[in-house]
Amino acid sequence: MNKDHINKSLEKLNLKYQSMGQDLSAYLDGLLLSNYTTYWDYINVDTLLTLQKPKTDFPDEEIFIMYHQITELYFKMCLNEMEQIANNGQIIGENGEDLGWNEKLDVDFFIRRLNRMNRYFETLTQSFDIMVEGMEKEQFQRFRMALLPASGFQSAQYRLIEFASTPLIQLVRREKKNDCKDASIEEQYEHIYWKQGATEVETGQKTLTLEQFEKKYKNEFITWIKRFEQKNIYQKYLSLDKESKNNKELKEAMRNFDLNVNVFWPLVHYKSAVRYLQEKNKNIAATGGTNWQQYLPPRFQKRIFFSELWSDQEKEEWGKGWVIKQIFGEE
Repeated sequence: MNKDHINKSLEKLNLKYQSMGQDLSAYLDGLLLSNYTTYWDYINVDTLLTLQKPKTDFPDEEIFIMYHQITELYFKMCLNEMEQIANNGQIIGENGEDLGWNEKLDVDFFIRRLNRMNRYFETLTQSFDIMVEGMEKEQFQRFRMALLPASGFQSAQYRLIEFASTPLIQLVRREKKNDCKDASIEEQYEHIYWKQGATEVETGQKTLTLEQFEKKYKNEFITWIKRFEQKNIYQKYLSLDKESKNNKELKEAMRNFDLNVNVFWPLVHYKSAVRYLQEKNKNIAATGGTNWQQYLPPRFQKRIFFSELWSDQEKEEWGKGWVIKQIFGEE
């Protein structure tokens, strides 16, 4: 390596550690003693491969677990992007130092981050055939009974994505929205749409799935909602100047995100539920007791993050055409 390059790098390192009140020579001594970084240690491969803990001996259960773990990692990637949007993007110095957040959200940065999230959800949606066609139906219907009352409904990260996307009122059940317009966060939360999906239809009682979920996450959810109340994706969009709000790429990216999260992702779950939980003359209950027939189809819930970006007709027909095309393969 060129000696001048080495000397310049040492000067930069010295300035970096001086600014932190540290002695560069001590760190160089430590570097001499350090081992190389390996792929398996950096990615924690050995640990990762021990995180699958099937409850039965059915081989397809491990497929089921791994795909859901992959899904949660994609959700975490999405939440990382949402944190960046909410805070206008992180400033990283030339020496890798965290210099805080930008004062203003750059529209091109906004578009790039939205497009990243769209790719994450598109990858998940396109890969969901692993769940639809990638397991034997007979195996799933048997090992699922060992999973009670756990349910994919209990994915907290998916709820965090929803909360960081739009004001909470947009997630309140349609028939309760007018009553909740001036209500507190805590009051609105009691009428959030997905609670209906884990409430027994005949008795109106919460399922154990919902009770456990709220016991573990309710306080975290309320804190998260309040933190993103003024800086969720929709609020960040509304805070832009007129020219930026009219940016065609930005509008397209936001509309795609709305569809990816609120139409296409629920639809592939619905398609999977139809395959595994629907018989000729009856529907089999989901593992957590969720009312999947009414909960999953987007045309029933009509949850929309960015209402300003859709026409009245598009909102009225939300999910209808896509349900037919995605589930039944018809135009």
